[in-house]
Amino acid sequence: MLKENSIDHQLRATWQIVSKMYNEQAIKQDYTMAMGFVVLNIDYDNGTPSTALGPLMGMEATSLSRILKSMEDKDIIYREKNPDDGRGVLIKLTKFGKEKREQAKASVLRFNEAVRQNINEQDLESFFNVTETISNLIIENKIFSKNRKES
Repeated sequence: MLKENSIDHQLRATWQIVSKMYNEQAIKQDYTMAMGFVVLNIDYDNGTPSTALGPLMGMEATSLSRILKSMEDKDIIYREKNPDDGRGVLIKLTKFGKEKREQAKASVLRFNEAVRQNINEQDLESFFNVTETISNLIIENKIFSKNRKES
């Protein structure tokens, strides 16, 4: 099989291009794509529990803690004791963090608008169906499960 015909190659190559594009935009604003992803996942008004942020974004705790530390150093976020859980911490956006969130949101909206202008609705619907099916196959362990015959 040619790599160009491999589904995982197409997913990875496309994501690398998208990631590079977002990082190039983020660098212009003195942050990273990962930071933009974080600010988009923090509740604008109430903050988000630190323990919920990793699973929400599909990130490991160690990677997330490095990003949060960097964001704290840049005055994008701050930590506050969670009033609903004495042991927990809320991650909240500073005023500057809210500005960064709006910049990240504008980038995502611009990307989506450009894609929607160049791909018809039926093809987009098919794309979403395909990616959902791939995700479900993985989540439901239907690719490398013990019950599945190996080729």
